[in-house]
Amino acid sequence: MFFPLGVRDFLDRAELVYPDRIAVVDEPDQVAPSWGSLTYRDVARLARGQAAGLDALGVPAGGRVAIVSHNAARLLVSFFGVSGWGRVLVPVNFRLAAAEIRYIVEHSGAEVLLVDPELRHLLDTVTAKHVFVLGDGDEEIFGSTAAPNPWEGDESATATLNYTSGTTARPKGVQLTHRNLWINAAVLGLHVTLSDNDVLLHTLPMFHANGWGMPYAVTGLGGKHIVLRKIDGTEILRRIDQHGVTVLCAAPAVVAAALDGAAAWEGEIPGRDRVRLIVAGAPPPTRTIERVRAELGWEFIQIYGLTETSPLLTVNRMRSEWADLDPHEQARSLGRAGTPALGVRIGIDPDGEVLAQSNTNLEGYWQNPEETAQVQAGNWFHTGDGGSFIDGYLTIADRKKDVIISGGENVSSIEVEDALNSHPAVREAAVIGIPDSKWGELVTALVVTDGTEVSADEVITHCRSHLAGYKCPKRVEFLEALPRTATGKIQKFKLREPFWKGHDRQVN
Repeated sequence: MFFPLGVRDFLDRAELVYPDRIAVVDEPDQVAPSWGSLTYRDVARLARGQAAGLDALGVPAGGRVAIVSHNAARLLVSFFGVSGWGRVLVPVNFRLAAAEIRYIVEHSGAEVLLVDPELRHLLDTVTAKHVFVLGDGDEEIFGSTAAPNPWEGDESATATLNYTSGTTARPKGVQLTHRNLWINAAVLGLHVTLSDNDVLLHTLPMFHANGWGMPYAVTGLGGKHIVLRKIDGTEILRRIDQHGVTVLCAAPAVVAAALDGAAAWEGEIPGRDRVRLIVAGAPPPTRTIERVRAELGWEFIQIYGLTETSPLLTVNRMRSEWADLDPHEQARSLGRAGTPALGVRIGIDPDGEVLAQSNTNLEGYWQNPEETAQVQAGNWFHTGDGGSFIDGYLTIADRKKDVIISGGENVSSIEVEDALNSHPAVREAAVIGIPDSKWGELVTALVVTDGTEVSADEVITHCRSHLAGYKCPKRVEFLEALPRTATGKIQKFKLREPFWKGHDRQVN
C-alpha cells in the first residue's frame, strides 16, 4: 500500500488525538488582534476555513500564496491551511526591503498576498491579484465554514517556496515538497526527542526554512506552540518561565540575547535542566556553548543544514562517551556541525566542498533549471560550504559560496556589493564577513573610492536605501586597491586574512 505523505498529516493527527489541548498561545503584543490561546480543534477549523477561502477566490492546487509576517498564530495556521489542500505557501522574510519582497511575490507568481499590519506600507509598492492585511481580513481569509475542496494529495508536489539569498543578486525560490517537509519534520523530531509534553518557544522566525520543520513536528506530536513576535533576551526568559518552555530554536544572535538577559535576571534561570536549545545558522564559539550549559543550564544541540535541505543534514548532541571529558572539551565536541541525520549521506568533494544526499533535498529552484542542475550535479546536493568529515562528524571550515551568515540570516556579498557600487563615489567594493561575538559574522565592506571624500556612515546610509537593514554593512574600511588575480578576480581570501587571523576556521 502506498499513501502519500503530506503536511496536513501533522494537523490531522493533532486534531484527532488532542482536539481540546492548547495548541498555540499567540503573541499578546502585536498590531493585529491576538488570537490568544487556540486548541488543536481551533487550529484545524481555521486551517479548513483558510483552504475554503482560497477555494472561493479561485486559487487552484499549485497556486502560490505569499505571506509576509512576523511570528504569529495566523502564519502558523497558514502552514497547514495553504499547503494542506495543495497550494504552495511562500513565506517571505519580513526584514527584506520592499523591492526585494516585490521581486519574490512577482517571481513566485503569487495570486494571494497576506501582509502583517505592521508591514501595511508594503502594499504601496507590492501587490497581487488578492491582497489582505492580517487581522483586518480574517473573516475572509480564515472564517469560511464551507468544506474545502478535496485534494487527493501528492507527496512530490511543492508545498512551500522559500526564497534564499545565494551568490547572485537575486534570491532563488527553493521548492520543497510535501515529502521533503514530512521527512525533515519526522527526523528532526526523532533526533531532538520531541514528545507531546514539549512546549516550543518560537524564537526562530517561522518563515526561515519553515521554522526548521518545528511547526509540523510539534503539531504532529501534540506539543504546544508559544509565539514570540520579537526577540528580547529578558522576554525569552520570561516566556520560558511563564509557559514551562522545554525547547527553542535559535541562531547565534538569539543565543547571545538570552545570555545577556540572564546576566540581569534575578533568581534561578528559567528552564534550567529542562530546556533544549537547538542552534544553527553558524557554529557558535566554544565559549558560547560553555556559557549556555553553565550559566543557563540548558542542553545545547547543534544542527547544520540549508533551506535547500529542508533544512536538517547533521545533528550534534551530548553523548555518553563524552561524560568523562571536562566541560571545555565537551563544548569543543559540541562545536562541530555533527553527525548525519537519519537518512542523510555526507560527502566531501576533492575541493573540500560538503555534499549531501537525502530525502529532504530540494525539488529544484523555481524557474531556474540551470542553477538546479548545478546544485544537484552528480546526484549530490552541493552545499557551497567547505569542511571535513572525520569519524562520522562533519566540521564546517569555511564558506565556498560568498554568503555571509549574520544573526542567522544569509547575506549575499554580491548583492551588497551591487548596492555599494551604485554609490557615485565608489569605484569598486568587496564584501566579506568578519568574526563578531554577537552576530556570528559582521557584514564588512572594503571600498575603493574614485577620490571623492565619503564617510563610512554615508556609504551605509546609501545601502539602507537599497537593502534590508540586516544586509547593510556594519563596518566600512577604505582601501587604495583590492587584491586581484591575473585574470582580474578579487582575492577575498587575502581580504579576510587579517580579520580571521588566529581563528581555526573561516566561519564564526
